[in-house]
Amino acid sequence: MSAARFAGKTAIVTGAAGDIGRAVSLRLAEEGARVLAVDLDQAGLEKTVALVADAGGTGRAAVADVTDAAAVRGYVEDARALGGGSVDVLFNNAGIEGPTEPIWDYSEEWLEKVLAVNLKGVFFGLKYAAAAIRAGGAIVNTSSVAGVVGFGGMSGYVASKHAVIGLTRSAALDLGPRGIRVNAICPGPVEGRMMASLEDRIDPDHGHEMVLSTVPLGRFTTPAEIAATVAFLLSPEAGYATGAIFSLDGGQTAQ
Repeated sequence: MSAARFAGKTAIVTGAAGDIGRAVSLRLAEEGARVLAVDLDQAGLEKTVALVADAGGTGRAAVADVTDAAAVRGYVEDARALGGGSVDVLFNNAGIEGPTEPIWDYSEEWLEKVLAVNLKGVFFGLKYAAAAIRAGGAIVNTSSVAGVVGFGGMSGYVASKHAVIGLTRSAALDLGPRGIRVNAICPGPVEGRMMASLEDRIDPDHGHEMVLSTVPLGRFTTPAEIAATVAFLLSPEAGYATGAIFSLDGGQTAQ
């Protein structure tokens, strides 16, 4: 790892109270970034910022609802203040999985909630952070393996993550002439709260083994592994990558 890749730079990480967002916040801080950690979960945010400080980094919490345009504009301004007027990178990561129900039982209310966080939240992040990110900056959006294949019982989540891929490609075309790169990651099974919850819904006794059987590498990835890839994509080392969709699924979608 290059300890100086983000020295003097300012990063926004949404969904920073969750497993992946926390790992990315720590990784960017360890590499020198000032990190604005964004989430609705204040207690979780405080834990993330404390861990950043313990690692010797600089972090600040911003409690914000990513589905609210005014709140997104607010966290972008907080990041500007943290960075002395501009922002360098955004990890546009906040998301929810929603229920596990067949489409005939999937409620309109839940569809709207999932699309609001996973799609509108990403759109607002792109829209409002773009004006603050200087040339040479980068954005990574979190999609999913569910952004490239379907999963029964998760119609809202799958639809939202497919949409993130479309947003990523369109934003890359819009922002490329301004020197801002936009890519997306598509994680497969990641160790942490979300996968544990989904496993329980699939089969309380055998859910883990059932999911694991779909992964050629024979294991789940870790938030730290995801963070390493996100840091690379946000860094100048990935300076010619934009509009790209990176699968981090242990071969799950290669079958």
